[in-house]
Amino acid sequence: MESTKSEPHRVLELFSGIGGMRMALEQAGKEFEIVSAIDVNPIANEVYKHNFGAKTARNGNILSLTAEKVTKLKVDTILMSPPCQPFTRNGKFNDINDRRSDPFLHICELLDKMPLVKFILMENVKGFENSQACEMYKARLREAGFHYQQYILSPHQFGVPNTRHRYYCIAKRNGTDFKWKSEEIITTPQAGCGAKQTLVGTIVDTQQDALEQYGLKSATLLKHLPLMDVCTPESTNSMCFTKAYTHYAEGTGSVYCPLSRQEFDKTYALAMGAEEDEDRKLSVLRELRVRYFTPKEVARLMSFPEHFSFPETVTNKQRYRVLGNSINVFVVSVLLHEL
Repeated sequence: MESTKSEPHRVLELFSGIGGMRMALEQAGKEFEIVSAIDVNPIANEVYKHNFGAKTARNGNILSLTAEKVTKLKVDTILMSPPCQPFTRNGKFNDINDRRSDPFLHICELLDKMPLVKFILMENVKGFENSQACEMYKARLREAGFHYQQYILSPHQFGVPNTRHRYYCIAKRNGTDFKWKSEEIITTPQAGCGAKQTLVGTIVDTQQDALEQYGLKSATLLKHLPLMDVCTPESTNSMCFTKAYTHYAEGTGSVYCPLSRQEFDKTYALAMGAEEDEDRKLSVLRELRVRYFTPKEVARLMSFPEHFSFPETVTNKQRYRVLGNSINVFVVSVLLHEL
């Protein structure tokens, strides 16, 4: 007897950004319809519409969303990635007292008034699990008849050459089982999730113009290169890319050198040996051809599909910012097998 085809999931994408959650649904092979995608960032919405059409994404204030509206849209799945700044050092860990938490807290208050919603996936920065907002969210989920599973995972654990530890929480209605269940926060991938090790060299473009446009300036080479994480083609990992990538030299993401690690180390040591002669030192450092990863390459490191692109009107600085605020598509696609 043929199995009846299930109806597509009716998905509400909140804090939708550039569409990472939607792409994760596609990668997971799920049948779905995005009934609405809401974000306050007009640049992110522009990128979303460029990739998925003008109909779905809208500039919207989540604080104006009502449970009646969600029910009227027949939403059964909510995917969301609320602002992480209230839960970070740069955001001063202001937690629920940070106004940027208000839209998420608003969603918490709606949870027990949305009876059609059966599945919620929420992503945030590692550290969110220790916040008051997290405790409030879990309490509201329990009150609304959900049980949940928590995870802290990074794409490098799945063979993707990028570190991006993030907190995830999947909530399902009581009585619906989890395929991947633990009393604790899950911190290691399950076997058989389709992970395979990829090298940084396989995701980079080799055109010479990348060096011209994205090469490190002389001052950065001399002053900051010793503190930067440099990837070579055989690297199996890179640093987490933040929205300040290229704006600040340290701690915002890795840079790329097309030489082998052995050649890099040898040439770098030669440059450091020319301590007194700055011109000579700079000349040798330039031989390394170190550059920033392009926005397209950062998107690949975040497991975005090859067809993903940016409108020409969006500047590189804006591209890095919206990518830095986004998710790793592959990790979320693995978690969406719970849907």
